[in-house]
Amino acid sequence: MAVSFDLSGEVVAVTGGGRGLGRAIAAGFAEAGATVAILGRDEGVLEAAAAEMNAAGGRVHAFAADVANEDDITAAAARLIEALGAPTVLVNNAGINPWYRRAEDTTLAEWRQIIDVNLTAAFHCSVLFARPMLERRKGSIINITSVAAHIGLARSAAYCASKGGLELLTKSMAIDWAGRGVRVNTVSPGYFETDLTAGLQANASLADKVIAHTPIGRFGTPDELVGACLYLASDASSYVTGQSIRVDGGFTAS
Repeated sequence: MAVSFDLSGEVVAVTGGGRGLGRAIAAGFAEAGATVAILGRDEGVLEAAAAEMNAAGGRVHAFAADVANEDDITAAAARLIEALGAPTVLVNNAGINPWYRRAEDTTLAEWRQIIDVNLTAAFHCSVLFARPMLERRKGSIINITSVAAHIGLARSAAYCASKGGLELLTKSMAIDWAGRGVRVNTVSPGYFETDLTAGLQANASLADKVIAHTPIGRFGTPDELVGACLYLASDASSYVTGQSIRVDGGFTAS
């Protein structure tokens, strides 16, 4: 049987789709023929991203919402479904890591903010969009985690906890929904050239340490994450659920 990554006719929702990895993922799905909905807090960023992708021939729609706000994302999901139909693919990409502090210097408010965005919001979005997928017995949910889900990173306790939690949440949901046609997997990025790592890249000493620990010997580019997402969204991965694909240049291999 020929394997196809053509997603024509599919509706894909990508949280955090206005910039960085989320924007690259959204553009990749648009190029594969899908109708794409990008969600995020900054309406201006979303509209600009959608306009650029549409100028390249995409069908991309912006829906402003704070994924960590239950009422906000619930309303946005309803608007999305009314406008485009229920997505068959959800990419939970929205994530933050705004502080670089030791655990003892992390406040509970900072901890909660990271957990709310990186873990709780992914759970809530998954449940919102999985319900129509389960009714149709078809869907793929892709959670974007991190190498921090698999190994400890210094000064990143809340981030590691949120991404590690998302890995196990993925496995649990995969077991719950496998018999009803909905697959749930993760893509686990290493260090990519994005706004999230801009400070790290600007620090020559820290950047050199990351590169030295990465067998491929460089940071990844956002486009290099897209293939794994297309694979997990397509029928090429129809027998794959509860798994994690590490796209990290070999960072966690050593």
